[in-house]
Amino acid sequence: MPSAPIPPPPDLVVCDLAGTTIYDRGEVPSAFEQALREAGLAFDGAELSAWRGASKREVLGRLVARQDGGGTRSVDRIYGRFRELLLQRLAEAGPLSLPGVRETLTQLKADRCRIAAITGFDRDTVETILATVSWAELLDAWVCGDDVTQGRPAPFLIFRAMERCGVSDVRRVAVVGDTRLDLEAAWNAGAGWRIGVLTGAHDRATLAAAPHTHLCDAITALPSLWRQVLV
Repeated sequence: MPSAPIPPPPDLVVCDLAGTTIYDRGEVPSAFEQALREAGLAFDGAELSAWRGASKREVLGRLVARQDGGGTRSVDRIYGRFRELLLQRLAEAGPLSLPGVRETLTQLKADRCRIAAITGFDRDTVETILATVSWAELLDAWVCGDDVTQGRPAPFLIFRAMERCGVSDVRRVAVVGDTRLDLEAAWNAGAGWRIGVLTGAHDRATLAAAPHTHLCDAITALPSLWRQVLV
């Protein structure tokens, strides 16, 4: 990618959930694919992988529209089943938080960064997840799929996080995620920092092909990232 001016240090760090701050052990695609099979919807695994990070309700809408001309299948019903299956899997998965997340967010707060979590999950699912992690109290805001009219790669989750955190300069926003769509949403928002992490759905090659500014092994690299760049 062509070199770009180094952005100023961020005032707001916007983090994805699954694969970025909580483990992605395959619970999300497994639950989604089972819900699709139970509903009799055909799907292509590679296509679903490419849409990791998108709103599952929106993906369901596309699949239903493509395959169900009569409109007999209910997106809400299938999504409800997906949510039920996902929560079952998460409850059985053990600790959800990735290592070092609390320490990382604590350091970001000490550096006077505001912190928001964004996700395509619905509100009830997010509340369930955040109730199990030790760092939820460090968040200044969180935004879920229910809060916006369109999920990633649209920038609206990021804009809503900026609004709730009182940050207006997109150049001073760092967006952190593990999928191509996370980085595309950050690009569409004009975020100064677009950081891919390798703890989730997409590999280095996939993230490198997306509009990123940095790629890191994990979210734990964040506190030193802008210090290293600005030295």
